[in-house]
Amino acid sequence: MSQSLLRSRLLMFVIGVSFFGLFLVVMLAFNPPMTKETLPWRKPIIGSIFGSICVVGIIAAFFPKQCSGMFHLAKGRENTSSNENQLVSHESSPTMRGHHPDCANFSAHVIRIDDKTFCAACMGLLLGALMALAGTALYFFGGRRITQNGFLAVSVGALGVGFGLFQFKFRRLVRLLLNVFFVLGTFLVLVGIDKLTQSVLVDLFPVVLTVFWLFTRILLSQRDHWRICYTCRNPCEIREKQKRRSVSATQPVEGANDN
Repeated sequence: MSQSLLRSRLLMFVIGVSFFGLFLVVMLAFNPPMTKETLPWRKPIIGSIFGSICVVGIIAAFFPKQCSGMFHLAKGRENTSSNENQLVSHESSPTMRGHHPDCANFSAHVIRIDDKTFCAACMGLLLGALMALAGTALYFFGGRRITQNGFLAVSVGALGVGFGLFQFKFRRLVRLLLNVFFVLGTFLVLVGIDKLTQSVLVDLFPVVLTVFWLFTRILLSQRDHWRICYTCRNPCEIREKQKRRSVSATQPVEGANDN
């Protein structure tokens, strides 16, 4: 079996598990367990774990190239044209802006502010993580009420996670907002489940799912990046690397057919 087929099956598997987990948390919110815990340290423990995930996400947003295995090319020469308003179409060795190739095919992935280019998804994840971290401090440590209706919080959060997983279908500002909604969605799911169940063990379920949802979102984003480069007809260094990887991935895994 080729590595490419294995990766495709892995992607389908994680997507299936992600949405099945999303379905389970909605069903759990619809029919929560009757018994509730009175442990005083429940909220601080869950808040600390989820807050740590937010902090890691914030760090990853500041260092996207180090956290992404998609592109490993260093930045090329800087574009010195002060009148440039569009991303260049193609170069034999394109520069990297906002950890994306400086290519028109990736224009939907970035937001330009003056002469700076930012990854829309990373900005959305950063803003969402900062807001979720603030909400974590208020709810899990400050004793503030985030919502009166736990089921409503889970439902809205589930929508945020669902849309966030497929944010790569949208462009620029919408992509940014959906990534914000994605992170806030994971927070709302956790808050809603905690309010309805008040159980450490049950709370750990959406916490683990949050990590899995993030993993799924990264795989989907990387797959989208690969598709853009591989289907591009204009030669460049990044595209040639993608083609070499794809050719290598189609080779059977060593020993896979051994009896």
